[in-house]
Amino acid sequence: MNLTLRIWRQTGPEDKGRMVTYQVDDVSPDMSFLEMLDVLNERLILAGEDPVAFDHDCREGICGMCGMMINGMAHGPQRGTTACQLHMRQFSDGDTIDIEPWRAQAFPVVKDLVVNRNAFDKIIAAGGYITAPTGSAPEAHSVPVPKSDADAAFEAAACIGCGACVAACPNGSGMLFTAAKVTQLSLMPQGQPERYTRVIGMIDAHDEAGFGGCTNTGECTVACPKGIPLNTIGRLNRDFLTATKKAAGKPGS
Repeated sequence: MNLTLRIWRQTGPEDKGRMVTYQVDDVSPDMSFLEMLDVLNERLILAGEDPVAFDHDCREGICGMCGMMINGMAHGPQRGTTACQLHMRQFSDGDTIDIEPWRAQAFPVVKDLVVNRNAFDKIIAAGGYITAPTGSAPEAHSVPVPKSDADAAFEAAACIGCGACVAACPNGSGMLFTAAKVTQLSLMPQGQPERYTRVIGMIDAHDEAGFGGCTNTGECTVACPKGIPLNTIGRLNRDFLTATKKAAGKPGS
């Protein structure tokens, strides 16, 4: 395939940035999207030009590093797929493809397609540690957990922190990510001691990082490559309301 790529180029956080057009020829439909960018970068390097900077690591849809907007869609046109697992067979010969970084106040651009996602780390850090002593690994059935809770916790734990939910949200909200991290702990017995202090701390960190508010548009769940459902945010809201009521009822609050 012969493709026209319009790629966002930005030398640093202070640069305004711009879309730059490149032609890429002889692209195999079996290439992944990142392999196609590798081919472009090899040609740019041989020509003495600066290669396009983009995040990547595992290239197996596990690490969540490869976030980018492809034709206005987080991770591209194939639902439930990260950019690294997107293959060029999803496109046609002669296509023009727009490639941009995540657009959110909390994710400032570092260079080209690379953004700083440290705000997610701050949300996780605000959750603190689980203080319930567990000792060595317990026998699998020693702590009964309802299957519905176990399934929901596992579903939330599938979040890879890629940021597609933020990029797709018209408000730049990170609520789906935050809800996933809260839910995977709040449904397990070991997560109960800090359940309500945790949710308040993580919501505060979310807001302080500059993420927007959630208005339940649902774009986050459409963009999420791991299919985290919207009702995860409902669980977060329920825990947050309970936590604030508990805090309001304490003496001196």
